[in-house]
Amino acid sequence: MVLLVSALQTLVVPVVANIRADLGVSTSAASWVVTANLLAAAVLTPALGRLGDLHGRRPVMLGVLILVLLGSVLAATTSSLPLLIVGRVAQAASFGLFPLAIGMLREELPPQRLTGAMALVSGMLSVGAGFGLVVTGLLMRDGGDYHELFWLATALTVIGLAGVWQLPRRAGVATGRLDWAGAALLGLGLVLLLLPLEEGNGWGWGSARVLGLLAGAVVVLVAFVLFERRVTHPLVSPRMLSHRPIVVANAAGLFLGFAMFAVFLAVSALVQTPHDVAGYGFGASVLAASLVYLLPGTALGVVTAPLGGRLVARFGAKATLVIAAVLAGAGFTLLAVLHSATWEVIAGALIVNTAVTFGYAALPALLIAHVGPAETGIANSVNSIARSVGMSLGTAFVITMMTRNPISASVPLPHESQFVTVFVVGAVLAAAAAGVVAWALPRVREPELTVAEVETDDVLGAAGLSVR
Repeated sequence: MVLLVSALQTLVVPVVANIRADLGVSTSAASWVVTANLLAAAVLTPALGRLGDLHGRRPVMLGVLILVLLGSVLAATTSSLPLLIVGRVAQAASFGLFPLAIGMLREELPPQRLTGAMALVSGMLSVGAGFGLVVTGLLMRDGGDYHELFWLATALTVIGLAGVWQLPRRAGVATGRLDWAGAALLGLGLVLLLLPLEEGNGWGWGSARVLGLLAGAVVVLVAFVLFERRVTHPLVSPRMLSHRPIVVANAAGLFLGFAMFAVFLAVSALVQTPHDVAGYGFGASVLAASLVYLLPGTALGVVTAPLGGRLVARFGAKATLVIAAVLAGAGFTLLAVLHSATWEVIAGALIVNTAVTFGYAALPALLIAHVGPAETGIANSVNSIARSVGMSLGTAFVITMMTRNPISASVPLPHESQFVTVFVVGAVLAAAAAGVVAWALPRVREPELTVAEVETDDVLGAAGLSVR
């Protein structure tokens, strides 16, 4: 399921131009295939997380997958842009599966196995995102039909439905009702925030539309916080918005989302740049960019996800997040300094992808240590939103850097210095993230382990499980 969530985030990104050409629409119109999905996810994710807390995760997960299945079939069979956007909006419900899955793990697993299992599931988010890009490259080679991507999503959803159907039934762990007014305010605020981030490059970052929407987002989100303090059963408890560990976890999620999409998009654009025209790059095809430069980091995630679980179990979520930020800084620095040889780009992207996997592994453990079972779903939903905002910021930043002051050529190309700027900014943000996590998160004293427990941990560690 987690692979489905993250794959759906990236499957369509590389084929917006194909959709535009096939449907005969403008680039701005075709971009709504991505934008509408992200905006709908921002609205649906917190509500779905809370519904899972209230009514049980299994029925909500089944409902989500049915909706995603219908959206995938619609997207796979239509040649109409409005219907394609409707299908992508339905697919956006898949974003709610991750917080629901974390809540399910907390219900079903004993504490000694929970940390590793959550780390493995969460770490697979970055694996799935890379998987989406690689599969897109494979299916779209030699002018493939983008509808095949949605048929793949349909098949993955059917597999997910079969798996969720086998899960045990559990009653909801929260009381009260869904805060519909709070959900509407949060959804509106997130739409006002994400829409200019997605469209700012086309509208102009200093335009009245962008500035007005960002100002509106601030007003609505402040109103949401004030409203949540007054209701009996808030969608997001005020403590969750002010408690330092949770705030830091959401800030870390913001950075990790930025880092993941920044490295995906920047590396992909860098290696596809023709060297004979720009003086840098490798002139790689979309397929080569996916398989040669991005696949190694994605494939290694199968190993690094359980390794992240072991790091969390051995050293705690705080230390793992610091390690992740330091690794991300090292990867971005390597890319900024060395990117003239294939192995240099592969190594830099691999290090950043590993950092994101480690960071994703640590976040659920950090969150559940500071919220009760009744808030597990919504806490992870808010963190998912933070990661989505980070992805939007990373996308907007890279696209802006790639399209300003282009090299004069038959096809406008960015200067090499613009890629270096992206990687330097990534390294600076990584250093800031490491400092904030190290300073702001309280130190949690880890319990002592017996010799037998350490030996058991070594055995279970390969599967991403721990004895704690």
